[in-house]
Amino acid sequence: LDEAERSLHDALCVLTRCVAETRTIPGGGCAEVRMARAVDIEAPNVPGKKALAMEAFARALRAIPAIIADNGGYDSSELVARLRAAHAAGNALAGLDMAAGDVALDVTKLGVRESYKSKLHVLLSAAEAAEMILRVDDIIKCAPRKRDME
Repeated sequence: LDEAERSLHDALCVLTRCVAETRTIPGGGCAEVRMARAVDIEAPNVPGKKALAMEAFARALRAIPAIIADNGGYDSSELVARLRAAHAAGNALAGLDMAAGDVALDVTKLGVRESYKSKLHVLLSAAEAAEMILRVDDIIKCAPRKRDME
């Protein structure tokens, strides 16, 4: 009962935010695959460990459609591979259609949309976490200070 109450509360909070911020983005893993592609394209232009972090961030973004497919009871590796191929072919609105267990070329026609504000906050939090990990790594690799032996 507590879980149902929390779920209802979460749904009402999302609904309240959607009324306040009406912008939406395509759902079904569409936005994540597009962002992962953009990060993958830019990563080779960045030197050092930051490029590795960017590649890991892109992998994390691609994990979201896989989780959606797994939760729908479908073969996630097959669906995500087909979704990535659809985006590579230029279908920028392609996403997962969990009702059919397939890749839809335009998820907006299916009504599969996500709140822009919610997705923005999730991505900002993820980017901040990745940046914090890089900062900690920079601190750890710094040479220790020399101490006076008095």
